[in-house]
Amino acid sequence: MIWRGYILALSFCCCCLLLLAAPAPAPAPITHPSEVSALLAVKKQLVDPKNNLRNWDKGDPCTSNWTGILCFYNLGKDGYLHVQELQLLNMNLSGTLAPELGQLSHLKILDFMWNELTGSIPKEIGHISTLRLLLLNGNKLYGSLPDELGYLSNLIRLQLDQNNISGQIPKTFANMSCVRHLHLNNNSLAGQIPPELSQIFTLLHLLLDNNNLSGYLPPEFSNLPDLRILQLDNNDFSGSVIPASYRNFSRLVKLSLRNCGLQGAVPDLSRIPSLTYLDLSRNHLAGPIPENKLSENMTTIDLSDNQLKGSIPGSFSDLPSLQTLSLKNNFLTGPVPTNIWQNMSFSTSARLKLDLRNNSFSSIQGHLNPPVNVTLRLEGNPVCKNANLLNVNLFCGSEPGEDKMLTNFNDSIANCPIQACPTDNFYEYVPASPLPCFCAAPLRIGYRLKSPSFSYFPPYIQPLEVYLTSSLKLSRYQLSIDTYSWEKGPRLRMYLKLFPSINVNHSSTFNVSEVQRIRHLYTSWTFPGSALFGPYELLNFTLLGPYADMKFENENQGISKGILVAVAVGGVACAVAMSVIITILITRRYTGNRHAMSRKCLSTKVSMRLGGVKYFTFKEMALATDNFNSSNQVGQGGYGKVYKGTLPDKTVVAIKRAEEGSLQGQKEFFTEIKLLSRLHHRNLVSLVGYCDEEGEQLNLKEA
Repeated sequence: MIWRGYILALSFCCCCLLLLAAPAPAPAPITHPSEVSALLAVKKQLVDPKNNLRNWDKGDPCTSNWTGILCFYNLGKDGYLHVQELQLLNMNLSGTLAPELGQLSHLKILDFMWNELTGSIPKEIGHISTLRLLLLNGNKLYGSLPDELGYLSNLIRLQLDQNNISGQIPKTFANMSCVRHLHLNNNSLAGQIPPELSQIFTLLHLLLDNNNLSGYLPPEFSNLPDLRILQLDNNDFSGSVIPASYRNFSRLVKLSLRNCGLQGAVPDLSRIPSLTYLDLSRNHLAGPIPENKLSENMTTIDLSDNQLKGSIPGSFSDLPSLQTLSLKNNFLTGPVPTNIWQNMSFSTSARLKLDLRNNSFSSIQGHLNPPVNVTLRLEGNPVCKNANLLNVNLFCGSEPGEDKMLTNFNDSIANCPIQACPTDNFYEYVPASPLPCFCAAPLRIGYRLKSPSFSYFPPYIQPLEVYLTSSLKLSRYQLSIDTYSWEKGPRLRMYLKLFPSINVNHSSTFNVSEVQRIRHLYTSWTFPGSALFGPYELLNFTLLGPYADMKFENENQGISKGILVAVAVGGVACAVAMSVIITILITRRYTGNRHAMSRKCLSTKVSMRLGGVKYFTFKEMALATDNFNSSNQVGQGGYGKVYKGTLPDKTVVAIKRAEEGSLQGQKEFFTEIKLLSRLHHRNLVSLVGYCDEEGEQLNLKEA
């Protein structure tokens, strides 16, 4: 009788809904009024000389495709559309940032890069809890950093570099528990680097170079389990030393502390397994260079302009990827070992630059006949006065010039007819096209590597092409690195051209949806991370020729139609709902309470708890293994690595940590944990617990 009552009541409700809904037209969706007023306030405080925002007073921001506005596809629970992205990259805008930006409560990306904005950063931005990317670099912003930015607990990328921001780095930034990229370089920040930043266990890149920071280098940074780049050049840490704990970085790829006023000895960094780039130049470091061998990945070692003594370590002769070794302007003695280059196998694009000028090297150990790939500089050493030493004069002259802007040239288009490709409309021959002399209009992209882990680019051109085209889901021939040059930093600036695919129609242009897809990949920073290439900057995304008047539509187009369709199928939905509700009511009797789920950093996997199995946080795992120190590694397989760990109660456990490429789906991972928790046998080690936090999958067993 109870079930019959439910069915009759539901049937009556469905009929009423159909009668009421059928004749009524669906209202057109609109953007939330508070967000519309916020955008108008933003425009009011901007100076727009090129009139890029001319349509910001026409229609609705989401449905009328206001310039730079991207919205959610679905209506919110409040019945309104909401602004998801504000993309105003490189639009020659000046003026100031409006506090009303804080009213865009659903915003995920705020991008004002490469404009001429002045004034301070509004503290109200710190109230946008959904914000993932805050990109304000390349402006003229000044004032201090608001403490409120530390409230952005879902922020992944903070780029405030290349402004005039002053004051101290707020300690509240340690609350950004999801941030991976913290780029505050090239400002006027002062004071002590907050040691609290070491609590951001998600941090990958910390760029604070070219500021006025002082005090000491926080030794706690070595506790950051995933830190890849630590770049602090051109600050004033006078009297400070490089902490001994820095030898314990587990995943560091690049350590750059150039011109920081540092004293003491060069630390032994041989325990850092992935170290590739080391720059400790222009400090006051003294004593010998450590003898232990650095990582075989080393491309660059710069210890120049210090007060180092002793000889060149023999381990420097066993670094197969080395590109640059600079030891100039020190007090080094002994012979110059020629096996530094003799032990290397050079490809045609490889190069080794050895700068040993202005030391006290008195002899050459071996034959002084380096291959053409090697640049050797010995001027300012006693060995240059040895007239009896064959060829020594060839390496005691002036230094050659630095690399200038370089252009890639592909001779496959040299024989193509000049007049056959309408260059006046920005068409050109595709350099690597499998179809000879194929003429197409490229997308032109300004691109810069902010902190690459190499010092000579040609050997890495092909790997970068593979990285970019695979990330963009393009074929290799569709990318041309047109020009590139090194800039201060050092940074690597390049000009990319992307060409349309050669399909059955031999289309010579991208369509609108493809351009929008490619642009979104760049502006949303969805490229997979690369330790070698480091973080990148999008300098411009230029639409010329056939793309000049291209308009991007919001994904919310067609929402009204969707609402009408929903009404039309309402009757069917009601019928389905009856059976679903009955099923739920019956099933609920047999279903226990589910364990609570917590979502970490939005896009990361859901972290769950299993009844009867102890759960550990990722921080507890890092502490138990000394940040997964290689000295605690006891095994490795296709799934990942096994570490010895010590829990707070002194229990010794074996911790299996899955590598990124071998991560299971969440369902499969929990199925495995459930099975392991049920296995009990005297010949089998028992499961102690597990962790699925911070995008990791770990299980603990008795040691």
